[in-house]
Amino acid sequence: MPRRPFLAVALLLLAAPVSAANDAWSASHTYEAKGDFASAAAVLQRLITTPQPDEFALLRYAWLHYRAGNYTESVRAYERALRINPASLDARLGLVLPLLAQHRWNQAEEVLRQTLKEDPWHYTTHTQLMQVEEALQQWVPLARHARELQRRYPSDATTLVYLARASRALNDHRTARDAYRRVLQRYPAHAEASDWLKQNP
Repeated sequence: MPRRPFLAVALLLLAAPVSAANDAWSASHTYEAKGDFASAAAVLQRLITTPQPDEFALLRYAWLHYRAGNYTESVRAYERALRINPASLDARLGLVLPLLAQHRWNQAEEVLRQTLKEDPWHYTTHTQLMQVEEALQQWVPLARHARELQRRYPSDATTLVYLARASRALNDHRTARDAYRRVLQRYPAHAEASDWLKQNP
């Protein structure tokens, strides 16, 4: 009998960190819903400063800093998450977002190509890589890349848009015209395709 109060206290002490963590998650989501991304990230701080940081807290912290426009902090957090779990595709794909936002094209390309070693035909990775190729004006590789991806995702409009843009830059208006027409078959309200075809019937 005398041990019961001690047991109850011990159970309360064990439950306290869990309760505090749950409060942090709840507060983070509440702040995010209000659009206060900086505060949503800040309440997770203590979960990522421990000797063994919570991996998901780190990923969410990085994402929220990206949403807040704090790209450098977002990159740092995603890189920490990758060190914890080098196999994490979430961390790799997340890391690309602030790199793209900062126009760090070469670094983004390196991360994306590493990701493709893990999953050779991952759609999001390929579309982000095409974005990098466009930014670096790598028109021939972009056209080839878009064609390859279109073969694997024939119902997709985005690959055709990139093919059209690359073809325009290469003065291949016939291919651009065909690609934009195929875009409109998949997405009739696509403004870029409609406008270009009106000017280049």
